[in-house]
Amino acid sequence: MGLVQAVKGAVGGVLADQWKDFFTVPTGLPSTAALFAAVPRGTNAGRGSNTSASSNIISNGSKIVVPEGYGLLLFQDGAITGFVAEPGGYEWRSDDANSQSIFAGDGLVGPLIKQSWERFKFGGQPGSQQAAFFVSLKELPDNRFGTQSEIYWDDGFLGTQVGALTRGSYTLKIVDPILFVKNFVPASYLQPGQVFDFTDLDNAAASQLFNEVVGSLAPAFSLYTNDPGKGNRITKLQQDSLGFAQSLSAAVEQGYQWKSDRGLAIVKTAIVSIEYDANTRELLKTVQRADALAGSRGNSNLQASVAQGIQSAGENGGAAGLVGVGMASGMFGAGALQQPATPAAPAADDPVAKLKKAKEMLDLGLITQDDYDTLKAKALGL
Repeated sequence: MGLVQAVKGAVGGVLADQWKDFFTVPTGLPSTAALFAAVPRGTNAGRGSNTSASSNIISNGSKIVVPEGYGLLLFQDGAITGFVAEPGGYEWRSDDANSQSIFAGDGLVGPLIKQSWERFKFGGQPGSQQAAFFVSLKELPDNRFGTQSEIYWDDGFLGTQVGALTRGSYTLKIVDPILFVKNFVPASYLQPGQVFDFTDLDNAAASQLFNEVVGSLAPAFSLYTNDPGKGNRITKLQQDSLGFAQSLSAAVEQGYQWKSDRGLAIVKTAIVSIEYDANTRELLKTVQRADALAGSRGNSNLQASVAQGIQSAGENGGAAGLVGVGMASGMFGAGALQQPATPAAPAADDPVAKLKKAKEMLDLGLITQDDYDTLKAKALGL
């Protein structure tokens, strides 16, 4: 019976595989699918009868349609034999006996006899394995990362080590499909019906990438914040998706050789949140204060402080308090208020010196005319 079944399977399979196939993208794929087998379409709108062909044999003359954004990898007995990166319709041609078809001009009797004999030797099954796989050449979204504890790096702007919890996502691109398949994709995904998806939690290979990205975050932050071209500002991270992606990609390449060994690259990043530790938050507050006091804004803040001091001195200490504030403004405000330096104050009991100081304060707009008249009357004993 075994012999009869083998002959029946061999002849039946050969006849079914004579039909040309039409291969296309399977339906229901997620947008994050990276690699999947091309599937034959045996029927369309109720028409067609090519439904019994072998799953691992592609007949000569079969057509494979490559859609936009995808590449096509061809396999023969487990080895990659071709790659197509341009969209369009392509015809399958192979010298393998199992691919020969009477509908592709390979003869009428020869293909049937040869294939039947080869398959008989393998118990009625084809002695070859052929496959076509689509590989995504697009940016693959929704690859997420996050840290469960603080990561630390040396910050070029703050001049010290800083730490934070962070989470976000990145887009990934397969830049070398052949390298990707040969060096990274497990063999279990090179089967019909399997889909390699970087976001699949059950995909151990994808989980490894997640761990490597998390391990690269600290050096990526360091590369970014120590790059003068990025302004050395940690606060720019969340607005610079391309800039930080370059730093993260460089850190991943340096640590794990994604591009050179696996044909993968990070294209864009989106930092969802950065939660700095207590010390870093205090440092950032100090930087914000320094920024607020820089330039013309600093002059305005200082002038407001001096004016407030004059008001308080006038209320509490009279003219003497006003003179004291004026001396203080000479110490702090000569540079910040961008005024010429004044000579050293003469003795405090010299009425001429007091009047001179009051006149300078009046000219600088630090006191009013009424304040000056009051100081003048007191200095002259009127």
